[in-house]
Amino acid sequence: MKPNLSTQHSALSTALAIFAKAPVPGQVKTRLCPPLTPDEAATLHGTFVLDTLERTKVAIGKWRLPIDRYVACAPSASLVFFKILEERHGVRLLDQVGEDLGQRMHQVFTELFGRGYERVCIVGTDVPTLPLCEYQQAISLLDAHDVVLGPATDGGYYFIGLKRLVPELFIGIPWSTGNVLAATKQKATALNLTVGLLTEWRDVDGAEDLQALIHDCAQDTRRPKQDKVFSGRTAGALQLLGMRLKSR
Repeated sequence: MKPNLSTQHSALSTALAIFAKAPVPGQVKTRLCPPLTPDEAATLHGTFVLDTLERTKVAIGKWRLPIDRYVACAPSASLVFFKILEERHGVRLLDQVGEDLGQRMHQVFTELFGRGYERVCIVGTDVPTLPLCEYQQAISLLDAHDVVLGPATDGGYYFIGLKRLVPELFIGIPWSTGNVLAATKQKATALNLTVGLLTEWRDVDGAEDLQALIHDCAQDTRRPKQDKVFSGRTAGALQLLGMRLKSR
């Protein structure tokens, strides 16, 4: 019988920061353009952000996980898009601050550990089909490890969780390359940190990832309603994009 995680930790135990960019055409999912137009890429990105908010809420409720959710916003938490998320989804907002991804993640970890959380996690929005159980698994792994990483198939990671601030994990990493995960694990080993790994998952960065997602979505439409992975919103967007791409 699995322990009830809500009774093991305080209500202020874990913070989960969802790293999200505002869906502004030309500023998000640029590696999908072409084959997508900037407007199409921004719309798809917006669905991914909403999926992540909805799926994390379901996961937290399903397993009664002791998690407070934040959205780490770029370019600014003051944008109307993020204010709507705050109001409708019950999340708290943070600004992303820093010149590269490592600096921005380090700043969020610093901010949230400074607020008294025992565990801080970051997840990206490019894994709209990530199984809900991975969030439960992440909390369990953090009980036994210093660092938890969610490996992406492109050599990066879609999730990172820590029990204390470790600035070295965000310095000297070749961001936006296929060596991010390996370099981070190497750093952790050099610091004598134990690393727990979640399931490897494909994130959506390039055209090949998009085609794989469209294919998976088509398969998903054949499943019973209770077994569907994609939200109706994202399924509709992917079906439309799939038809448009065939005619281009």
